Amino acid sequence: MSKILVSVDDKLLARIDRAARSAGLSRSAYLARLAERDLGESRGPGASRQARRAVCRLQGLFDAHPGEEDATAAIRGDRDAR
Repeated sequence: MSKILVSVDDKLLARIDRAARSAGLSRSAYLARLAERDLGESRGPGASRQARRAVCRLQGLFDAHPGEEDATAAIRGDRDAR
């Protein structure tokens, strides 16, 4: 990880610090989040390996039960079949 030196207006820095504190983040984490969002590289909760596996399992359920529109019923049916 690299460290950088950035010049920021004092009033803007105070606003950044308040926003970071409010979000429960360090100043660096807050600024990194803003940069990722602006650059389109933000990783949401669905980007994790665990979330992708869950989505794949759900897709398998829907593939196994074509035409069923009630997702809850399909999930319960799969669970009860175990």
